[in-house]
This record gives sequence, structure tokens and C-alpha cells, in this order.
Amino acid sequence: MESGETLCSPTNPRISLRCIRATAFCRMKKLWGWTWRGVAICFALLLLYQLWIFAHICWWIKFNPSTSAFMESRLEIMQDKNPNAELQYQWVPYAKISGNLKRALIASEDAKFVDHEGFDWEGIQKAYEKNMKKGKIVAGGSTISQQLAKNLFLSTKRTPWRKGEEVLITVMLEAVMDKRRIFEIYLNVIEWGNGVFGAEAAARHYYRTNAANLNAEQAARLAAMVPNPRYYDTHREARGLLRKTGIILGRMDDAEIP
Repeated sequence: MESGETLCSPTNPRISLRCIRATAFCRMKKLWGWTWRGVAICFALLLLYQLWIFAHICWWIKFNPSTSAFMESRLEIMQDKNPNAELQYQWVPYAKISGNLKRALIASEDAKFVDHEGFDWEGIQKAYEKNMKKGKIVAGGSTISQQLAKNLFLSTKRTPWRKGEEVLITVMLEAVMDKRRIFEIYLNVIEWGNGVFGAEAAARHYYRTNAANLNAEQAARLAAMVPNPRYYDTHREARGLLRKTGIILGRMDDAEIP
């Protein structure tokens, strides 16, 4: 190399090309390094989030949740329209909830609740086939455990990530809680009207009684409202609601509760 000629001198094409390749390689190596760091950070954050969820579930084995993600979301929407809006909600223990309501919800929402491990695969298959036949979503195959997972932790937005997270949370719930505890929390946090959450609030809102005193017909109607509670809150004599109430009444005697 002549004196004064730099390593990447344009007067030496062979050296210049080699230099360009080396520079590109270093840049790619650095880019991959940052990419893997980003992936590792995202994975660590995701893992921490799962641990946060699992810690809450473990805490709720003995202690009652005071709210849920869905309750907070509904309250925020209500307060956008009325800053003074409040939820109707009061926790009651499992023993103080009518057996009629327990049987009605099992009959309506998840007949195999005490037997499955969080997922009713036959129900999911039937719902899929029904939705494919209709060309739209008209049936869901979610179990009580899956519904509780959504209500406790997830937003109302339908995304593939949300469904995957629902599965993980359902597995966690079933792994650390018994069926009775899962059902007790479910009875206390599900939506039953505009701002109405839980069995006690629903009993008082619709029948001016408490959750322990609900009779079979009242319980069946409340269970029939669960798929679309805000609509039925303002359409209490809807034909579909009355028809489904009758179906649930006919199935309640066969419902097995935890």
C-alpha cells in the first residue's frame, strides 16, 4: 500500500469493498444485538405481568376481590356521562347466595363446570360449528372459569392476545382455586345490568330482596340475563329473555353445583 493511502481508500477498490462489508457486518451485528435485547425486555415484562396476575389469584384464595378490570372499565364509561355515577355492588359469601341462583347459572352458562378443568372442549366445538353455520358469532363456548378470567383481568377489546391471555389466566385459576371458590367469586363480580355487579346487587336491583332469598323463577331470569345484561335491564319482558328463562327452569334440577 502506498504511503498516505487509507485502509478504505477509493483508489483501492478491493480494500474498499472489504471495508464496506466489514462495516455492514458490524452494523447488522449491532442491530441484532439491540433486537435481542428488546425481545428479552419484552419477555421479562410479560413474565412479570403473568406473575402479577398469579399473585393476585393466590391472594384471592382467602381474600375477596374488591373490584375487577371489567367493573373499573364500566365505571369509567358511566362516569364519562355522569361524574357522580357509582356501581351497585356488595360482596356476599357463597353460603348466603340462593341455591336456586347457583343451579340456574350452572344450567345456563356451564353445565359441566364441576367436571372440566377450565375448558369445555365439546361446548367450544359446538359453538364453533354454530357460528360457522350462521356466518357470525351467535354462540360462545366460554366456561364460568373463562368468564371469570376475563372479568377479573382483561379489557373488553377482542384481540388474539386477549384470548391467549384468557387461556393462561383460566389455567391459573383452575390450578390454585377449587371450584367453589371460583364460583363464589364469579357470582359476586359478573355484570347484571347497567352498573349492577354481583348476585346481591342484582337481587336488590330487580326484586328488592337479597341474594339468599331468590326463588327458582327469579334465579332463572337472572341467569338468562347474563349474556346481555345491560339490554335486558331495560327490556325485562323481552320475548327471548322469557323463553330462555323457561329453558333454564327446566334444566335447574339436573345442575350440579360445587
